[in-house]
Amino acid sequence: MSLKGTKIYSILTGVCPICHQESMYKEKNPYKLIRIFDMNERCSHCNTKYKIEPSFFFGAMYVSYAIGVAISFCVFLIAHYGFKTSLLGAFWSIVVALVVLMPIIIRLSRNIWINIYLHYDKNFAKNQ
Repeated sequence: MSLKGTKIYSILTGVCPICHQESMYKEKNPYKLIRIFDMNERCSHCNTKYKIEPSFFFGAMYVSYAIGVAISFCVFLIAHYGFKTSLLGAFWSIVVALVVLMPIIIRLSRNIWINIYLHYDKNFAKNQ
C-alpha cells in the first residue's frame, strides 16, 4: 500500500502537495540549519507556487506551537511516569526534545500548513 496521493505522504516527505513529484525544499536535510527555510519558489513539474502570498508561512507558527505542545506532553509522560524522573528532570527532558526536534517541527509545520490549502490533483498525476 502506497501513501502517494495522500496528504500524509506530502506532509511526511515534504513533496509538492499538488503532484507529489518534487521536494518543496532546496535542502532535504532539515538539520542543515543555514538552509532550513530555503524552499523552491515553484514546483518544476506542475509549476505550483509554494509561497502563495507574502508571509504565507507565518500561519505555520500556529501549527508548530500545536506540534510542540503535543511533543512536550508526550515527553513529559514518558520522562515523569515512564522513567520516574522529577518534575525538573521532566522539564529538562522537554527542553532537550524540543531543541533536538526543532528543525523537524519547523518543516513538518510548513508541510501541514501548505497541505491545508493545496490538494493533490489525481488528474495531473495521470497526465505525467
